[in-house]
Amino acid sequence: MSSSDSSTSSSQNPTDVLRTTSFSRSESSPVPEHAVTASDLLMAAYDPAKLHPLADLGDKLDYLLLDDDKTSELPGAGTAIPSRGWSDDLCYGTGTMYLSGLALGGLWGVREGARKPLSVSNTSLRINSILNSVTRRGTFIGNSAGVMALLYNGVNSSIDAFRGKHDIMGSMEAGAVTGALFKSTAGIKPAIAAATVVSGMAGIWSYVKKSV
Repeated sequence: MSSSDSSTSSSQNPTDVLRTTSFSRSESSPVPEHAVTASDLLMAAYDPAKLHPLADLGDKLDYLLLDDDKTSELPGAGTAIPSRGWSDDLCYGTGTMYLSGLALGGLWGVREGARKPLSVSNTSLRINSILNSVTRRGTFIGNSAGVMALLYNGVNSSIDAFRGKHDIMGSMEAGAVTGALFKSTAGIKPAIAAATVVSGMAGIWSYVKKSV
């Protein structure tokens, strides 16, 4: 290369040289089919299976295998409402009765508050009267129903465990005990009357569950 060519090349801007230079790929050197990429390097350095937070636990998760579908194996316990045991009956029964009592007491309160005579005919006073009645009757019926359901399911589960089976007779016995305990402070006659009523209702409910 001459000195003039060297001086000309050195005087050119590197950007201009790159723009005017053309590159061609030789046919004798094909691109490899399995070229190493950044993803391959990351996969080789870090195993995704080992990055999982539960990867090294192996077979130590037996406590997570819950038998949610396993129902009570007590003879006669297979009814239209599946249950896994006394805990289900206690929780679901108490909650259902409490909510039902709230709804029934709320309807009673609306009816009572709407019919209550007021000294002054005023919409605000009427709404206030209805809300007061709903609060008073709803909580009273809801709490009473919840307590009775709690007693009934506890006594019924104890009787079933003692007898080794679940049937209508056991439910009626639990209802009689529940009604007697619930009204025990009111006297002998109210306790007997409550025991009779609750026992009959428990028998009907047990029969319906088995028949459906």
